[in-house]
Amino acid sequence: MATSFQFHALSKEIFSEYFAMNTKELKEIGAYIFTADESPCYPCRVSLTDALIGESVLAISYEHNPVSSPYRSAGPIFVRAEAMDATHGQNEIPDMLNHRLLSIRGYSSVDRMIEAETVSGKDLERTLHHQFSNENVAYIHIHNAGPGCFNCAVTRA
Repeated sequence: MATSFQFHALSKEIFSEYFAMNTKELKEIGAYIFTADESPCYPCRVSLTDALIGESVLAISYEHNPVSSPYRSAGPIFVRAEAMDATHGQNEIPDMLNHRLLSIRGYSSVDRMIEAETVSGKDLERTLHHQFSNENVAYIHIHNAGPGCFNCAVTRA
């Protein structure tokens, strides 16, 4: 039987203070805000949708795997200024993942990567079921395979 899963976006609350900062303050923390010039291109980690042309987007480094293991990790992400927190139902896959090449990484309960696959977004559902069929996979992180940046986390539903 296939395991049900649930997507988890980041909360807008985490990033709200950055949109109030000026250019100098953002530069001091290695971040910036820009206007999206193409779409789909800038996947928002709060809404789990691609930014539209003309939208303001925050580019910032975010520690998406703050664990005490060699797999502790941070990297660049985008957040749309007007993003609303994403809500997806059980087994519902965000559309922004369908057209990307993805790296799917399954982690154990002690934060060790024990599964890893690179797949087309259209094969994501099959890959999630496959990785969760390993009872030792506690959670999954999805990254864009080319740039390597974190998209979102997935857990068993």
